[in-house]
Amino acid sequence: MGAVLGLALGIGLLLIWRSGRRAPLVTSPRTSGWAARRHQLIRQAGVDGVGGTQLLFAQFGCSVAASLVVLVLTRTLTVALCFCVFAFFLPTVVLRRMRRKRQVALRELWPEAVDNLASAVRAGMSLPEGLSALAVRGPAELRPAFGRFATAYRASGRFGECLDRLEADLADPVGDRVCETMRVAHEVGGSDVGSVLRMLSELLRSDARTRAELETRQGWIVNAARLAVAAPWVVLLLLGTRSTTLHAYDSGGGALLLAIGAVVCVIAYRMMLRIGRLPEDRRVLR
Repeated sequence: MGAVLGLALGIGLLLIWRSGRRAPLVTSPRTSGWAARRHQLIRQAGVDGVGGTQLLFAQFGCSVAASLVVLVLTRTLTVALCFCVFAFFLPTVVLRRMRRKRQVALRELWPEAVDNLASAVRAGMSLPEGLSALAVRGPAELRPAFGRFATAYRASGRFGECLDRLEADLADPVGDRVCETMRVAHEVGGSDVGSVLRMLSELLRSDARTRAELETRQGWIVNAARLAVAAPWVVLLLLGTRSTTLHAYDSGGGALLLAIGAVVCVIAYRMMLRIGRLPEDRRVLR
């Protein structure tokens, strides 16, 4: 009899402990700022299954491949080293371009998702049910993330923690604002949730239109900067067909000239991008 009472007491204490607050579903790793920024870049680019270590290996691989190709074409070590350094940053440049395209695409999809959520709320569904329904009725690009949210919410029933997981899954600045709006609306409640969602949809559409117009006007500045930086190095590669011309760059003076030219190109490129840069959406609500 005493063993049964002890077992019942243990089960009761276990259930009480399990009903308390648990650790969040998504924890931020304790990494340095550089590693955290690289991880955030990979997540915002929409690349799954790749970490900072794999990205570093890809950078080294691009450097080695580019240096070997240029060395075979030009037979000049200093020119090959310059392109080796340029190729090292190529994967991060590609990831930034993928992140920009993904953010533009998601920015156009969020108003539709919020409209679907507002329709679900007007139909009598709760916010968690409406968000889960977006896995079926939402935009196709957002359905997998909301499907994982629905699975997590059915398993735990903890709306706040599932929203944290959804924010980390989406890795999108606009998605952060939408999720935080849903969090406040769920905690406050009331009959104004539908009007809040309609207002949010209008604000998202207005912001998307304004940003699309500004990015179109900014495009010529970015393209001009890329062309101005790439042109001298393309000419240098074309000169590689004449080995006597590039042989001068193997000397100390030629190496110094290449180094100065690379530094000037990088500085000029960064200055042109800073002049034409638009304010970026930052994930300030993480």
